[in-house]
Amino acid sequence: MDAVIEAIGLRKTFGEFTAVDGLDMRVARGQVFGLLGPNGAGKTSTIRMIYGFSPKTGGELRVFGLDVATRWRDIRARIGVCQQDNALDPDLTVEQNIRAFAGYFAIPASEADRRAAELLDFFALESKTTADVRDLSGGMARRLMLARSLVNRPELLILDEPTTGLDPQSRHLLWDRLRDLRSRGLTILLTTHYMEEAAILCDELLIMDHGRGLVRGTPAELIGSHAGLAVLELVDPVPEARDKARDSGLDMEDFGRRVLVFADSFNEIEAFRQTLPPGQCVVRPSSLEDVFLRLTGRELRE
Repeated sequence: MDAVIEAIGLRKTFGEFTAVDGLDMRVARGQVFGLLGPNGAGKTSTIRMIYGFSPKTGGELRVFGLDVATRWRDIRARIGVCQQDNALDPDLTVEQNIRAFAGYFAIPASEADRRAAELLDFFALESKTTADVRDLSGGMARRLMLARSLVNRPELLILDEPTTGLDPQSRHLLWDRLRDLRSRGLTILLTTHYMEEAAILCDELLIMDHGRGLVRGTPAELIGSHAGLAVLELVDPVPEARDKARDSGLDMEDFGRRVLVFADSFNEIEAFRQTLPPGQCVVRPSSLEDVFLRLTGRELRE
């Protein structure tokens, strides 16, 4: 498939600090591609280089086959960007925010009006056309930000933490709209901290840490390769249980208060569970969160 985004050895430094360190990435046309990583992993620095906000320090970066360093104006005309922070104009109504943004792309007024109406309907905001944006709920404001980023009919949509801070209902509504956009052939690049969001939306994922790509694959491939099928989780294990986990021959992680044991089948996990002394344990399917934490650690990042 054609590559909409292609990065080879991409680097971004700020003085002596390296935010992105030799990153390789390829996003195929029509994909929903997710960047995962803890705070400071380099996700936002990467996408800012892709949409031309921050110049790259080194490496190669092409969008639509065009060099970002020399063709950024052409690239920007063909992409939509929805940043994490609310950047709506508080002095304009809901509809005016979309129409004003259309002006940046030299969209004629009549077409801007049609696009605004279509997008407000698509994101269930048609009843808020003349509302003050300061009166919108968090979910509505986020949907308006996303609607505004689509006014130029982009070929690539870049989303930085699209559902951070939203309630579950708002998050699921936004997921439905993103799936609709993907079904229409739009290529989407997103960063997220929500593992469920990544698993549901993304065709392919790249997990980053310290500015580098760690692993890449579909959610199912990453779970199968790094966390198996089933997990037994021991909470505050007694020494005997911890020793049995270490001696079981199964893949395990010891995090002190919790011990995780991974296996490729529930039968294998159940057989191991039968050998344990009484205590608190949970048997569950492996998840993308298990992969993420195994690869990036559990320490708190600032």
